[in-house]
Amino acid sequence: MFLSTGRKRMMSAVALASGLALLVSGCSSDPKPADKPGANAEAQTLRIWAGSETPITKNYNPYAPGVLHGALGPVYETLFAYNKAAAGDPTPMLGESYEFSEDGTSITIKVRQGVKWNDGTDFTAEDVAYSFINETAKSSYIKDAEVVDASTVKLTFDGPQFTSEFSILGATYIVPKAVWEGVENPVEWDNPTPVGTGPYVVEATTDASYSLKANPTYWQKGKPAVKNLQYIGVDKNNSAENLLKADKLDWAGMFVAEPDALTADGRLGTINTPMDPTVLYTCANVDLGCKGAQTDVAVRQAINVAIDRSVIIDKAFANQAGKISPTFALPGRDDEWVAEGMPSEAPQTANVEEAGKILEAAGYAKGDDGIYAKGKDRVSMKLISVATWSDYNNAADLIAQQARAAGIEIIASETDWAGFSDGRQTGQFELIIGGVIGTSIADPFQIYRDWFSGDFTQKVGTQLESGQWNFSRYSNPKVDAAVKTAAGTQDKQVKKDAYAAIQKEIVNDLPYIPLVINGTQVFYNKKSFDGWPTEEDLFAFPPSWGAVSAGQVLINLTGK
Repeated sequence: MFLSTGRKRMMSAVALASGLALLVSGCSSDPKPADKPGANAEAQTLRIWAGSETPITKNYNPYAPGVLHGALGPVYETLFAYNKAAAGDPTPMLGESYEFSEDGTSITIKVRQGVKWNDGTDFTAEDVAYSFINETAKSSYIKDAEVVDASTVKLTFDGPQFTSEFSILGATYIVPKAVWEGVENPVEWDNPTPVGTGPYVVEATTDASYSLKANPTYWQKGKPAVKNLQYIGVDKNNSAENLLKADKLDWAGMFVAEPDALTADGRLGTINTPMDPTVLYTCANVDLGCKGAQTDVAVRQAINVAIDRSVIIDKAFANQAGKISPTFALPGRDDEWVAEGMPSEAPQTANVEEAGKILEAAGYAKGDDGIYAKGKDRVSMKLISVATWSDYNNAADLIAQQARAAGIEIIASETDWAGFSDGRQTGQFELIIGGVIGTSIADPFQIYRDWFSGDFTQKVGTQLESGQWNFSRYSNPKVDAAVKTAAGTQDKQVKKDAYAAIQKEIVNDLPYIPLVINGTQVFYNKKSFDGWPTEEDLFAFPPSWGAVSAGQVLINLTGK
């Protein structure tokens, strides 16, 4: 799930605090009277912004697109935790160690012993194997999962998968076989009382908030120190900002144009870790059913050079966003993977003249209305953004203005989260402004495979399966072949050559038109809680909505 960081002016902090006082302090089934600075961790409730989806829909299914943030990390865990915010080895979680075979066609995993599911049953190697081969979660490259013994699982692949390490070990949620094998429609199940191994269990869910409490049998002894969580749903980022000001919220990942206004009194800390690309998804592939002007690569190329990213960074993102590379290697962290001759960043200023040349060379001519057309087909597209994400909405409006100056009609339109999610999942859109999940290690492979590979998409009208992220429906045989080559090697030069082949294609084809590296601003209550990620100790990706990483943050927190 992607959280934008939009904000709109609504009500004052005082009005919001009084209007939501009952929501914040009383929606938990066991409200704690000591929710104030100085209370100990046993009594404190950490109040977390659940995101701008209201009303909250009960869904703790790790395979479902609408899963609530508290399920991923706090309830369900992976074998290892990877820190996308810093380089280093992964942290052993439900797995203790792993080893690839010499040819990369299998991996042997040592499974942690002595762990229990939160329903009191034993966690086993059988559960690990099932989590990889059940029909909902199984990746196309996994052939089999064998339980070698009580503490060992061996996964076998259809070819070398060295570069899939993170996907296997850090992005596959481990679920109890005894619970899930009896579920008839796993993706559609809301899983109201999730059975996980994580530090928290679900206590109560309402349409306004949901609460988690410490798992008394959690395998990491003495953790978590903070025993109670309350995820609060408010409809806009500005509302969450006001709750932070009013001391009614302790942890939120959100865009704030003037962060100093929140942190001036010393109660709140903040950190910004730009990691994830923000792009224009384009439904690009005619062969898979995409329709619209954006299916023409020339139109995508023209939009790319017509955009003034410097203005968008300034006006829509208040200079909190970073420059993006069209290679989708993260600038600064992944520079070694940018092939010679490939651009290190997308154009930062608009080039209207170049946009016109691209379109005219492709057979388009400007009409009397100032918009290019080929025959009766005008270069006109609808751009969708989520109504509550006002930074994205502001960016969409700017893009529409900039495109029109280049003879391209882009009609900015807002929708709710469901419309956004359904559109991208089924491919029934022309343009969407949204996010790409940045890689959790200093290597862009995960983006190349998950977002650009033809193996990770479906025809328009068919919903993407769990683990598929190629919303553009892009399919390029050269990219697919290079992805397979990169997955099957530990030779750095071979991988670089494969990435060069991928970058040549995606920089030209632009199925995702790069905009910015979105800022990831996080605000946290440092007066009442210790142990947050900081610039000096960035032990985990900091936002409250971070899948897996949120669990890492929570088990390190203590109350003051």
